[in-house]
Order: sequence, then structure tokens, then C-alpha cells
Amino acid sequence: MATRGENTSFPRGLPHACAIGELDQPPTGLTAVLLAMKNRRRRQKLLLRAWRKRRQLAAVTDRLAQIAPGDILCFICLRNEAQRLPHFLAHHRALGVRHFLAVDNASTDGSGALLASQPDVSLWRTDASYKASRFGMDWLTWLMLRHGSGHWCLTLDADELLIYPYWQTRPLPALTGWLEGQGRHSFGALTVDMYPEGPVSQGQVAPDDDPLDHLSWFDAGNYQVQVQPRMRNLWVQGGARARAFFADQPRLAPTLNKIPLVRWHWRQVYVNSTHSLLPPNLNEVYSTDGGELTSGIILHTKFLPEITRRSSEEKARGEHFGNGSQYTAYYNRLIQDPVLHTSRSTRYTGWRQLEAMGLMSRGGWI
Repeated sequence: MATRGENTSFPRGLPHACAIGELDQPPTGLTAVLLAMKNRRRRQKLLLRAWRKRRQLAAVTDRLAQIAPGDILCFICLRNEAQRLPHFLAHHRALGVRHFLAVDNASTDGSGALLASQPDVSLWRTDASYKASRFGMDWLTWLMLRHGSGHWCLTLDADELLIYPYWQTRPLPALTGWLEGQGRHSFGALTVDMYPEGPVSQGQVAPDDDPLDHLSWFDAGNYQVQVQPRMRNLWVQGGARARAFFADQPRLAPTLNKIPLVRWHWRQVYVNSTHSLLPPNLNEVYSTDGGELTSGIILHTKFLPEITRRSSEEKARGEHFGNGSQYTAYYNRLIQDPVLHTSRSTRYTGWRQLEAMGLMSRGGWI
């Protein structure tokens, strides 16, 4: 895979793991003006799209009056995640999230009832198409537009756990205070796929269990990064999913870089999941001068024992990918209950290990 990025880091350079090439220079002059106009129109179009999709959301529990100025909010869209939600909520509450704004997309496993019973959750439900809503981003954009402006907003999937330097002892308000002191309004993170030692369907994980006790392994290398010239966002691919499922078509592998934590303004919008935003300056969560910027990790807990059953269901639904036919082999392989662990797998021991590998950075935050 061709890569770009001179002294480009995520944000540190992925020195042990990443192939890096030449970074395109930002456009200047008339080209820059025209690109800015195009991005502005795109942003307005996406905001209008979210406004139109608002009617697809039906309020289930409204506890928005609890939100205080300065509270950190978490936005999540989910379907049938009762197995993960207890630990997901507990983990991010411990980080400092004060309110969760959740969209339940037609769950049938009790996820909606579980969320409705939580004192710090406001819940909406929709039976509309996840795929036709930009994979849930239209719904979340509307909620962030209405309720997120002025807050630091964390946007995650239910199978994602955010960590960052000192996360066990420094809550999110400490991190966002540091970021604001650096003049930064967005925070980048690399998704790391976690997996078990044996076949992905084996074992038992209760809803309150820490999934990392079961998903203890990850790929320390095999990451490649480039910078997208249009909006200056990173594009990182690799890790276990690229190795195990997309070795023959690496450019189809999932995108691993995300910008999950943003100080929100109603004019902002996510363009492609949480991989990039408009205005484009929010995408510059990496350093190009050889330095480091503080960054985090999203620990991806997709490969819990229920993955084989869920893969069969999602293959039939065809709601998770823009070109579902290209992912048939991916789902078929998961249904066959693969072993992702290899002799080159690395056991996870904590954030300092990931920093030492260059996958995240303190960036001067000491």
C-alpha cells in the first residue's frame, strides 16, 4: 500500500510499526480557496441531512436537564449490545463522562431497556436504516448539534474503550484541560484490535466483565499511514483485521485512526464515521515537525465469543458497509471461527507499553 507522510506521526510516527513516505504540501492560493468553499458546502449539506433525519428518532428517556455546563458527553449509536454495555458505561463513567446520549437502532436483546434504566443516559430509538443514515452518523450529528455545542464530546461504538496516558489516575477533564491549554479542540486515537488466544467463539465473558481479560492480544506492527490532502486527516490501516481478513486487498481494510474526542460546536460535523471532521483543522491531531502530540488508543473489543453468530446476522442484514459484497469473505471467515493469534502477537499490558511502541504519546503531558 502506498503511504505518505514526512515526519508524520499518529501522532508520534509509529516508529516501530508504520511505513511512511512523502507528505503532500497543503494547497495554497486559489486552489486553497476553492477547496475551502467545497468543504464548506459539504459541511452544510451534512448538517442539513442530519436535520432532516431528526424525525427518525423517537425519545425514550430524556434526562438532558441533568447536563451541566462543562460536562463531558458521550454519544453512541448501537444495536444489540447488551453484552458490552455494562462495562462500556462503567469504563467511560470512570474516565469522567457525565452523560450518555444513545441511539438504539432496533435492538432486540434488551439493550434499550438496559440503557433506559441508567440514571445518566438519555435514549432515542429508531427502526430506520443504519446504512442509509451514514451508519448512524446522521442521527448522532443531530444530537450533537442540539445538545453537544460547548461541550467536549466523546463519540464511540459500544465495542470501543478509550484509553490515554495516565487514564487510570487522570480523568477526562484533566485531559481536555491540557488540550485546551495547548490550543487544541480535538484529540486523535488509534484503534487497536484486541483478540483472544484461541478461536474467537471460545470462552465466556459476562456483561460486567472487563473484555480485556479475554481479549488480551494485539498486533504491535503492520500499520501504515498516509495523510489525505483534501482535509489533512490521517488514514491508518493494518493490525489484526488487515492481516487476517484483507491480506489480498489491503486497501479495503478498516480505517483505524479516529478523532473521538472533540470540543463541539454546532457548525462542526463528522464526515466519515469519526475518522475525519469539518472544518478540516480539527483533523490535524498529528505532528509534522518531528515533535509529538498527546494521543490515545481505542481498544476494539469486537472479537468477543458472540462474534461468529453476530457476523452471520450482519452479513444477512447488509447494514454495515457501503459495498457489502466486498465484505462477504470477511464475514465468511468470521463465521468459520478463526484463530487470530499468531506467534507474533503481543500480550497487552497497559498504556505505557503502547506508548513505548509508538502507538500513542504523552506529547509533553507529564
